[in-house]
Amino acid sequence: MNWEGILSGIWTLLNSVPGIMLAAGLMGWLLMRLFSIRPAWEAYEGTIISAIKYAEQAIPDDSANKSVARLNAALQYVLKVYAETHRGQQPSASLTNDMREGIQIVHDRLESRGTL
Repeated sequence: MNWEGILSGIWTLLNSVPGIMLAAGLMGWLLMRLFSIRPAWEAYEGTIISAIKYAEQAIPDDSANKSVARLNAALQYVLKVYAETHRGQQPSASLTNDMREGIQIVHDRLESRGTL
C-alpha cells in the first residue's frame, strides 16, 4: 500500500458522517480547553480593584515615582490579603508576577472606564 492509498482512505473516512462527527467533537473539545484557560490573577480581581483604589488614595500625586509606589502598594495589599486567606502562606513567585501583571491590566481598565 502506498501513501496515496493511505491518504485516500483517511480522506474517505473523514468525509463520512462518523468522521465529520468525530472531527467536530474533537474541535469542540479543543476549543473548550483553550477558552477555559484563564490567567491566575482573575481569581483575585476584586482584591486587586480594592488594592488599586487603596494605593491611589495612599500615595499622593506629587510623590516621586508615584506609579511604581502605587504598584508596589497595591501589590503589598494583594499579598497581605492572600496571606490572610491562605493561613499565612505566601504566593509563589510566578503567582506574584501574575498578580503584578493583573494589577497593571485592571488599573488600565479602570482608568479607561473613568472609574478610578
